[in-house]
Amino acid sequence: MPDSFLDEPRLVAEPIPGDNAPALSVGELSQALKRMVEGEFGHVRLRGEISGFKRVASGHSYLCLKDDKAVIDGVMWKGSASGLAFQPQDGVEVIATGRLTTFPGRSKYQIVIDRMELAGAGALMALLDKLRQKLAAEGLFDREKKKPLPFMPRVIGVVTSGTGAVIRDILHRLEDRCPTHVVVWPVKVQGEGAAAEVAAAVRGFDALAPAGSDGAGPVPRPDLVIVARGGGSVEDLWAFNEEVVVRAVAGCSIPIISAVGHETDTTLCDHAADLRAPTPTAAAEIAVPVLADLRLTIDGYRARTERCARRYVERGRERTAALARVMPRLDQLLAPQRQRADEAGARLGRGLERRVTTARGQLDRAAGALRPAVLLARVEAARSRLDGTWRLVQSLNPDRVLERGYARITSRDGRTLASAAAARAAGALTLRFGDGSVDVGVDGGRPARVERAGAKAYVPPRPDQPTLL
Repeated sequence: MPDSFLDEPRLVAEPIPGDNAPALSVGELSQALKRMVEGEFGHVRLRGEISGFKRVASGHSYLCLKDDKAVIDGVMWKGSASGLAFQPQDGVEVIATGRLTTFPGRSKYQIVIDRMELAGAGALMALLDKLRQKLAAEGLFDREKKKPLPFMPRVIGVVTSGTGAVIRDILHRLEDRCPTHVVVWPVKVQGEGAAAEVAAAVRGFDALAPAGSDGAGPVPRPDLVIVARGGGSVEDLWAFNEEVVVRAVAGCSIPIISAVGHETDTTLCDHAADLRAPTPTAAAEIAVPVLADLRLTIDGYRARTERCARRYVERGRERTAALARVMPRLDQLLAPQRQRADEAGARLGRGLERRVTTARGQLDRAAGALRPAVLLARVEAARSRLDGTWRLVQSLNPDRVLERGYARITSRDGRTLASAAAARAAGALTLRFGDGSVDVGVDGGRPARVERAGAKAYVPPRPDQPTLL
């Protein structure tokens, strides 16, 4: 067949004679690619840096693995993601083990990760430092938030393995120094699920109710908690670097001593605790004082207190004796007062006698002035003065002249009128005689004419009062 026939554009696709490559559907091609990729790369290990990590509500995780030349998408199903020994974060270099597959819906390939590990100690330290910086920025390691340890805790809680040598060392050291009530919360200290158990134990101790409260149970609430583990590699101690453990330790209201590993081992749990001990045995030594030393100290305080008390009493006696030597005797102190009392007693007798004599003379003089004749004369004189005063009062009574034919003119309200102007101003008058009174009126505001020598005076009568005629 000529090439020109194949290159010639056509409107409708038609079978080409001799062509053995039939047209494939998109789905058929996708499935063919999927089988080829999964068959060729059924098991791969990729080294790369995590980017865009996210965990969805279903528990599955999605991320990208990249290097300086390429990027590949990755997915980690819930079952595999739950078994990770660390918390994936962006920027951490890892080695992912899984298989390649395609996603036909997007026409892309991706790796389904079954296992993921940090790419060496450097990557582990990078992840640890990144987490440390994050938690430090939140203030979980601030020195101001550290709680003081109790001097002698009554109950100590220990979070560690229940079968290891650590708990035996702690109990033995506490028994030697100061026997104390210990409550052990056994946990896994390494491997999958260790971090969750340690965090749950710390929160469990913190949730116990104090003794004497309504919610107190059979397990007493510790006054101090020790989180302990023996030494090991960074991977062995990694559970104590997990964020869940650090947050539980930092948020606990009970003081915590972290004793993870040996002296050179340092975990984020050490930074979050209130105090770090180099070893579990050292944590027990820090937790309680030495009972023998404490007894010696108390005995020393007792002896010093007794000496001080005796010295205080002795000095008091010395001061009292010294004061007694310089103080005068009782008879010396009271001699002047006694002499003055004797003199006052003698003067008192003489004074009483003079007072009686003087009073008797005054009484005699008063008795002479109280004779009956003198009293009667004084009474008659007083009576004469009273009669004269009464006669004077009677002579000054204005109503006495009314009996001799005079009249007193007053207003209706009882005021005495002494002038014609006052009478005109009053208008209505009352004439008071010796045997009664008469109401009259003033005509036109002018006084009525009165003719002497028997002339009659006419005052116009008011309708409501009698006239003078």
